[in-house]
Amino acid sequence: MVMSGATIDSLQGMLVEPGVNLETASAYLEQVPELIEYAFTDMTVEEFDVMKQNSWHMPDEYKNLDIAEYILSLCDSDAQLQRCGEELLLFQERNLFDLLRYLKYLVDTLRANNMIWGVGRGSSVASYVLYLLGVHRIDSIFYDLDAREFLR
Repeated sequence: MVMSGATIDSLQGMLVEPGVNLETASAYLEQVPELIEYAFTDMTVEEFDVMKQNSWHMPDEYKNLDIAEYILSLCDSDAQLQRCGEELLLFQERNLFDLLRYLKYLVDTLRANNMIWGVGRGSSVASYVLYLLGVHRIDSIFYDLDAREFLR
């Protein structure tokens, strides 16, 4: 990364495999960045997910948001309510409400800072809930996209 022009600041906090030889790195760099050694453990994927989700930076107003109620309040028709209800059940079954809260925070932060993000990508555009949150701009009800394509 350094050879391709990355700055030391951009390498700060980068995850590296155990055993990376920082002495060798210091021979090439004037300043060695602070790296985080990633240690593989015996934890399950679910335990790892919970551990990482608990370390997300998200203000309390978003952590405490009733995301289902918020999303349902954005609906203007029975068809939208029906679709969001079905999708929210799928998100809830997968324990993804914290992810929805974080996405709301992320979109709000992007908007507040006049940042631009893409129209939508991949199977996520099949989710009407993500459309209402502003994650993407593809109306999956209009295009008759199946939400299960995203949450399979």
